[in-house]
Amino acid sequence: MYPPSLFTHHLTQFHRFTSIIMVETLTLTPPPPIWRSNPRRWITPLISSYKTLFALLWILVFTSLFIWQRNFVDGLLIFRRPVAGRVVPVFRPVAFNITDFGGVGDGVTVNTVAFEKAIFAISKLGKSGGGQLNVPAGKWLTAPFNLTSHLTLFLDEDAVILGVDDEKYWPLMPPLPSYGYGREHPGPRFGSLIHGQNLRDVVITGNNGTIDGQGQRWWKRYRQKLLNNTRGPLIQIMYSSDIVISNITLRNPPFWTLHPYDCKNVTIRNMTILAPLYEAPNTDGIDPDSCEDMIIEDSYISVGDDAIAIKSGWDQYGTAYGRPSKNILIRNLMVRSMVSAGISIGSEMSGGVSNVTVENVLVWNSRRAVRIKTAAGRGAYIRDIKYRNLTFENVRVGIIIKTDYNEHPDTGFDPKAFPVIRDISYINIHGEGVRVPVRIHGSADIPVRNVTFRDMSVGITYKKKHIFQCAYVSGRVIGSIFPKPCENLDLYDEQGTLVKKSVSENASDIDYDI
Repeated sequence: MYPPSLFTHHLTQFHRFTSIIMVETLTLTPPPPIWRSNPRRWITPLISSYKTLFALLWILVFTSLFIWQRNFVDGLLIFRRPVAGRVVPVFRPVAFNITDFGGVGDGVTVNTVAFEKAIFAISKLGKSGGGQLNVPAGKWLTAPFNLTSHLTLFLDEDAVILGVDDEKYWPLMPPLPSYGYGREHPGPRFGSLIHGQNLRDVVITGNNGTIDGQGQRWWKRYRQKLLNNTRGPLIQIMYSSDIVISNITLRNPPFWTLHPYDCKNVTIRNMTILAPLYEAPNTDGIDPDSCEDMIIEDSYISVGDDAIAIKSGWDQYGTAYGRPSKNILIRNLMVRSMVSAGISIGSEMSGGVSNVTVENVLVWNSRRAVRIKTAAGRGAYIRDIKYRNLTFENVRVGIIIKTDYNEHPDTGFDPKAFPVIRDISYINIHGEGVRVPVRIHGSADIPVRNVTFRDMSVGITYKKKHIFQCAYVSGRVIGSIFPKPCENLDLYDEQGTLVKKSVSENASDIDYDI
C-alpha cells in the first residue's frame, strides 16, 4: 500500500485546504436577499478569490491521490490499467499471434514449441523491419525460449507468460565470463526463462501483461540445498544493443528478475516488478551488469533483494573481462526491499562503475535505501555517482557505503586489489522514520574520497548521537543538513565558502549495533 506517513501528510493537507475553502465561502457569501435576487453577483466574488481557486486545485490534486491510493494493488496504478477492449498496436511490418503457431493459453498446455516457431518465423524478417509476436489474454505456460533481433514481443491485457517450474526443462549454460563460475555453484548455470544473445532492436512491451517465473519451487529447493546449479534469471539479454522493455509486470523470478548483461542503449520504463519481500532469495529487480547508456524510469519495484543492483563482474574474472557499467540514469521510481536495499551498486563491480545518476526515488518500508558495496579483491572503481531528490520513508539505514563485503568466487582473487571510491554526491535528501541516516564505512586500504552532502533533512527514529556514521571519509557538507554530519567532512556555507576544515578524515565512528 501507499506509505502511511506520506498518506497521512496528504490527508492533513486535504483537510487543511478543505477548511480554507469553507472559510472563504462563508466570508464571500452575500446576504440571502442578494444571493436570491442575483446569483451571478454571489458567484463572481467567489470565483475571483485566488485563495479559493488555489484550494479547489488542491482538492482536485488530493482527490486524484486518494483514487490512486485506493486502487494501488501489487504496485499497479489505476492510471496504468489498460482500457477494456484496447486495440493491440502494431510496431512492425508483420504481426503474428502466438495462436497462429498452435499456442494454447489454458495454463496447462506447454507452449515452448509455439514460441520457438513464432520467433523463428520473425527471425527471417530482419531485413524488412522484423516482426511482432502478440500474446493475447490467457495463461501461456512455457519452458525457456530465445528471442531474435528486430522483434517486438507484445503481451496484451491479462496475458500471462508462465515459466515451467520443473528444472529439467531449463537448459544449462556456461558461467558468465565476468563471474568465473555460476553465482551459487561451480559449473554451468540455468538459463533464463526469456533469453537473448547478440541481438539488436528488441522490444518487450504490452498493455501491462505479465511474465511470471513461478519461482516458489525454485526458492524452496534453493533453501533446502537441492539445486546443483545456479538458478536462472527471469529475463536475461546478453551482448546486445537497442533494447526496450516497458509496460509489463515481471514477478516471481527463480533468481534475479531482469538481467541485461554487457548491453548498450537499454531503456526500461513503466514497469512493475514484484516478488515476496521475504523468503524469495536473490530476487533482485533489475541488475544492469557491464552495461552502458541505460535508462531505468517510471517504475514500481518491490522484491526480496535489491530493487536495482548495478554490477560489472566479480573479482579477478570481472577484472579480466574488463567491461564497466557506465552512463546509467535511474529516475522516478518507487522501490521497496526488506532484505537488502532500494538502489545498490556492487558488490560485484570489478569492471568498474561510473557516471550513474539516481534521482526522484522514493524508498519506503525498507531495510536500506541506497547502498554502495565492495571489498578488497574487487579492484576497479566506483566514481562519479550522483544521488538527488531522494525520499526515505521508514528505512533502517538511509545512505550506506560498505567496503568489507567479503564474498568471493574462489581463493584466486588478489587481496590487494583495492577498489577506488570517489566523487559521490547526495543532494536534496529527505525523509522520516529513518534509524541511521548515513553510514559510510571506508577503511585505510579503501578510503572514500570527495563525498558531498547538500540539502539533507532526514527525520530519525533513534535518538542516539552516533547516527551519521563515518570512517575513512573525506568530502564536504554544503550549508546546513540534519542530522549533524560526522567530523570527517569539511563544512561550507551555502555560498560555497569554507567554514571549517576537517582534521579527522580517518576517524571511525561506525556502530552496527544501532
